[in-house]
Amino acid sequence: MDIRHLEYFSEVAKHLNFTKAASTLHISQPSLSKTIKSMEVELGVPLFYRSFRKLELTDAGKALLQNTKQVLHAYNHLRSELNDVMELKKGEIRIGIPPIIGAAFCAKIISHYIDVYPFIDITLMEVGTKKIKDGINDGTLDVGFVCNNPLHKKEMETIQILNDPLMLVIHADHHLHIEQHVDFTQIEKEAFVMYRNDFSLYDSILEVCSSHGFFPNIVCESSQKDFIIEMVEAKLGVALLPSKICENIKNERILSIPFSDPLLHLELGMIWKKDNYLPYAVREFIAVAKTFSL
Repeated sequence: MDIRHLEYFSEVAKHLNFTKAASTLHISQPSLSKTIKSMEVELGVPLFYRSFRKLELTDAGKALLQNTKQVLHAYNHLRSELNDVMELKKGEIRIGIPPIIGAAFCAKIISHYIDVYPFIDITLMEVGTKKIKDGINDGTLDVGFVCNNPLHKKEMETIQILNDPLMLVIHADHHLHIEQHVDFTQIEKEAFVMYRNDFSLYDSILEVCSSHGFFPNIVCESSQKDFIIEMVEAKLGVALLPSKICENIKNERILSIPFSDPLLHLELGMIWKKDNYLPYAVREFIAVAKTFSL
C-alpha cells in the first residue's frame, strides 16, 4: 500500500461513489475498484459495504479514513516543506470568501499578491463563514476571509482587515432621499431586504433594531449583494450594506445614506490554522494581507 492507494481510498470515502471518485481522480472506475479491492485483501478486512443502492464505510474503513487523513496531511506538508527548502517559489493557495464580500474587499489584496507572486496558483472558493471555518480545519482551505469579528479560537490565527460602517441603501424615489444622514428610528416602519439568517450581520442588525425598540419587517433574504441591490431598485424595501460596497454601486436609481451614529459595521478578518506548517505561498499571502490590515 502506498500514498497513491490512500489518496484513492480517501476520494472514494469522500464521495461514497466509485464513479464520481474515479472522475475526480481522472482514472477509470474499474481501475479504482481494483485498487480498493487490493487494499481490502492486503488489510484482510472490507473497507466498504457495497449494495445496489449505496456505498458505506465499514468500521474498519472509518478507522482507516481517520488515519489516512493524518498521513495525507503529513505527506502534503512534507512536500511543501521540501519545495520551500529547494526555494521553488511556486505553489498554490486556496482562499475562502463569503458571498456578501466578493471582490469589493479582497480584490486589492489578491491583485497585489498576483503581481508579486505570478507563479503561485490561486483558487478562490465562495462559501459561507461556517464552511470557511470547516475548510480551514480540515485542510481544504488555506486561509479564509470571515465577517464580523474573526473568531478568537485556540485553533485559529486571525488578523483584522477592516471595520466598515453599514449605510442605508434606498431607491432614489424613497421619502428619505433628501436626508444627508439618517437615524435608526427613521427606518422602523421600512421593509428590509436582508442578508440570510446564517450571516453574522443578520444577527447584528436584529440586535440594533431591538435596542431601538422594534423588529425589522424582513421581506427578502439573500447572500448576494447584487440581488439585494436589485430588490431595492425594484422598491421591495431598503437594505443595509457596507460603505465599500455602496461606493461601487453604479446605479442612479440607488442612493446610499450614512447613519448619523453608525452602530453597525462589517468587521472583516482573515483566519488560518494555528500551529500548522504554512507553505511558502500561504505565508506570503498572510504577509501581504497584513500590509492591508487596520
